[in-house]
Amino acid sequence: MHILIITPADPDSKAGNRATALRWQVLLEQSGHQVQVLTEYEGETADLMIALHAWRSAHAVEAWREQNPDKPLIVVLTGTDIYHHQHEYPGVTLVSMDTADLLIGLHDLVGRDIPESFRDKLVTLRQSAAQPAVRGGSRPESGQFNICVIGHLRDEKDSLRAALAARHLPEDSSIVVNCAGRPHTEEWREKALAESKDNPRFHWLGELDKPGLENLMAVSSVMVISSVMEGGANVVSEACRAGLPILASDIPGNKGLLGEDYPGYFPVGDDKALAQLMSRAEREPEYLAKLRAAVSALAETFTPEKERQSLDEALARVLDIRG
Repeated sequence: MHILIITPADPDSKAGNRATALRWQVLLEQSGHQVQVLTEYEGETADLMIALHAWRSAHAVEAWREQNPDKPLIVVLTGTDIYHHQHEYPGVTLVSMDTADLLIGLHDLVGRDIPESFRDKLVTLRQSAAQPAVRGGSRPESGQFNICVIGHLRDEKDSLRAALAARHLPEDSSIVVNCAGRPHTEEWREKALAESKDNPRFHWLGELDKPGLENLMAVSSVMVISSVMEGGANVVSEACRAGLPILASDIPGNKGLLGEDYPGYFPVGDDKALAQLMSRAEREPEYLAKLRAAVSALAETFTPEKERQSLDEALARVLDIRG
């Protein structure tokens, strides 16, 4: 088939939606399809559209359905769609969800947080990550217990929560928090710079390329994902594939990937509780090993082969719906 993937992220963006679109392009082309990735729909002819983001891609969704009333349409629900836009802008977001023939959620608990009327057309797809060149935590630095935070600096990510948690650690702790990511706004850049200056346990590294990120994970013993909302963060897939233990906020987007019984959750926004887990990971080898075993057991659910299979199944289902 000729497939269009619509993502609101610009071609030079490193945002998650752009990365997802480009990865899916490769996987779908491996399955024999012709795939274009676009930021807007301007009447291009195709057999099927996949729109990333119900709210931000609403115009493309509407235009596709008007121009192609009998052709299949898949809408992918992001974290902001599920946990913000469907409540803040229901007139747009819910219309996109209703217009879609099939909805894709990126973690196992999405069905709990969307209207019941849409759940029968929801499928779950776990985003994949390539096998990293080096294993997470394989090159620890002497005298330091490195903890990484990876992702763009923005409100939804609560990006400095681990830095704030580090302020609660005992003086004899060797924990250092290294944060890699581009600031979403000038305010976030200023906050990251100020925290780096005032907090000796925190270093903001800016935006790193892939080899830089792999190296950061290799020297880190733990990764923190402290988001207040997530649709299914790909960095979780990357950490699991690398065997890097994760400490995660207890939001549906994290629980839907790591499982309800994962041993590394802390209450969202609670830096003191996070500090306790960070300290425990540093001081209790058995706890760190338990976290590592849990993420390693999940690694096989985040392979490119699994994601390609899920995409193939989603296409088969939407074609069946359209007859």
